[in-house]
Amino acid sequence: MSKYPVIIFEGIEASGKTTNINIVAKYLKRKKKKFIKFREPGGSKYSEIIRKLILNKNSKLNFKTDLFLLMASRSENVDKIIKNNLKKKIILIDRFTDSTLAYQHYGMGINLKLIENMNKFVLGKFKPDLTFISIVNKINMKKRLNLRKNINKYDKFKYSFYDKVQKGFLNISKINKNYIIVDSNNKKIKENSKLILKKIDKLI
Repeated sequence: MSKYPVIIFEGIEASGKTTNINIVAKYLKRKKKKFIKFREPGGSKYSEIIRKLILNKNSKLNFKTDLFLLMASRSENVDKIIKNNLKKKIILIDRFTDSTLAYQHYGMGINLKLIENMNKFVLGKFKPDLTFISIVNKINMKKRLNLRKNINKYDKFKYSFYDKVQKGFLNISKINKNYIIVDSNNKKIKENSKLILKKIDKLI
């Protein structure tokens, strides 16, 4: 494995994944490690434009359109960010291919094989080295979402949708090796940080 791994942070809304990726970024900065961090949807110049289309709280785009836009965003990121930094810097990504599987297949019911083939088409042989999946229960999720000042389209679904998505993430983790589940319900941020940074240290 390269000393510059690709590490993904996944999870439903308000699960703590963005908090966790920021903790890792600060840690790598302190350690003076070369890294790059980006989010999906979003990342490269045009991917950020696509992000605004997908997440607009007034968006009326259908699920299929969202899928194609997500793949377009990812394609730009592979070409403009990942290829340029692979094995040169540690790459941290806030959401990636498994979010598309969890949301668009498990949550929205789009054909699994279709999504997998689209991901393969966009990524080629590229695979991440490690994925952290943050989980959260209904009470904590709702409590955290209520504190958000800026709400986007994906913050407005019923809990039954998020439940299906989270179960999707857990199903994905069962059939893949380099996956670590981070329980953000009962553990404090510091405890989760220790768990995550311990795994990061082993990789780098």
